[in-house]
Amino acid sequence: MTSTKLKKGDTVRVIAGKDKNKEGKILSIDRKNHRVIVEGIGMVTKHMKPNAANPSGGIVQKEASIDISNVMLLHKGKVTRIGYKMEGDTKVRVAKSTGEVID
Repeated sequence: MTSTKLKKGDTVRVIAGKDKNKEGKILSIDRKNHRVIVEGIGMVTKHMKPNAANPSGGIVQKEASIDISNVMLLHKGKVTRIGYKMEGDTKVRVAKSTGEVID
């Protein structure tokens, strides 16, 4: 499979699944399994035992991972694919829809 062009901290829109059309920031990427965790997307309920971080335990809402193919980068409020081009000696990410440099 191909590598992903998304990075931690990118703002993305979900394009498939129960949270379709919701937006959020990427918290983490699992490149091996092609999954991402997006802030506020794919919330699941977990029953936690008491521990040092959470002394009372209880029921906690947490983000679950979703497949990386179900998200697209948001650039200036519109979803876009990502390409690369060389600017001098540096390789930069480019929005396919506008041709503008992303970062």
